[in-house]
Amino acid sequence: MQRLFSFFLTWLAALAALYVSGFACATDGPALAGESKPVPHIALLLPLKSTPFAPAAQAVQQGFLAAANLEPAGTPGKLPVRVYGYADESREVSALYRQAIAEGARAVVGPLTRNGVMALAAERVSVPTLALNNIERETNGQLYLFGMEAEAEARLIARLARQQGLQQAIVIATAAPLSQRLQFAFEEEWHSAGGTIQREFQFNDNPAALADLGTRPDTMVFLAADIEQARLIRPYLPGQLPVYATSQIFGGNNATLANYDLDGIHFVDMPWLLQADDPAVVSHPRANPPLPVDLDRFYALGIDAFRLIQLLLADDVAAATPLDGVTGQIYLRGHTFRRTALEAQFVHGRAHLPGTPLEPAPSMFPAPPATSAPLAVSAPPATKP
Repeated sequence: MQRLFSFFLTWLAALAALYVSGFACATDGPALAGESKPVPHIALLLPLKSTPFAPAAQAVQQGFLAAANLEPAGTPGKLPVRVYGYADESREVSALYRQAIAEGARAVVGPLTRNGVMALAAERVSVPTLALNNIERETNGQLYLFGMEAEAEARLIARLARQQGLQQAIVIATAAPLSQRLQFAFEEEWHSAGGTIQREFQFNDNPAALADLGTRPDTMVFLAADIEQARLIRPYLPGQLPVYATSQIFGGNNATLANYDLDGIHFVDMPWLLQADDPAVVSHPRANPPLPVDLDRFYALGIDAFRLIQLLLADDVAAATPLDGVTGQIYLRGHTFRRTALEAQFVHGRAHLPGTPLEPAPSMFPAPPATSAPLAVSAPPATKP
């Protein structure tokens, strides 16, 4: 009898957690067995059970719930968040999406990877749905796209450099697939903006290939590289040439040694990492404990995803965009939310925003510990001859 009573209490606690209407009480999956009445909620579809994608998915979930928790209790129309975790994007997303709708989802956020978005795009999307990645094909109806596409940053770099009067580009890439995609995106946008590609290099750890680049005043260098490759390449580039890269080379302002190696390079990244005093950034809590920079970007993605799904639910996108998001200024083109990142430059080991005062250079080496003043030594007493 005691065991039966204990089971009954446990079941009541689970049921209460499922139906609580606050944002903070996101549940970790579908409804309880035997539940028949749909419960209005926001469904969050993330690959939380996938080994390679789980860390990013967890960061998105953290950011999404952090933004949701800012809604005051009793807000009209407030919906609880129900989390649907899965392992295989291509096989499970469609079934979970249909399940979420059947269980009362009024809006859906996710999936996170391109394969998952492709699988969802083949479904009949019946409620406002915000997929957290971009795909090649056009979407319509209630399916919207929003992601952190690195290629979009490469295109932004091309436009910024052209606006600054640069005409020629030297492109340095590696054999990595992401580097190749960055190179293609930059060159396509650069040509569209009227620029000329002067030279292309594929860096294979041989700096001799970068000899004799020239120093024409209208020429820039685009690094389609990550932070480690960029640190190897930077010393062999002429100091007179402006060098640009994407957020792939920024590991945060705490990575002082790496930032010194990249001194002078222009890059773009989100306000969440570059502009701590921005009103949109200040109004949202940071992850606790702090996340690595690469996962902190996904945390910021979760914050803006919550804000965008609220606009879609209220049918208020046209009036509320462009939106000052923590990932950048967000605007809608067709059914894709695009974001404009901030331009920055490495100066004295830190990311510096144009038009802002320079901060004092951080010390490369810790100051020696303070020591007490040396004891005064008195002269010996004079002796008589």
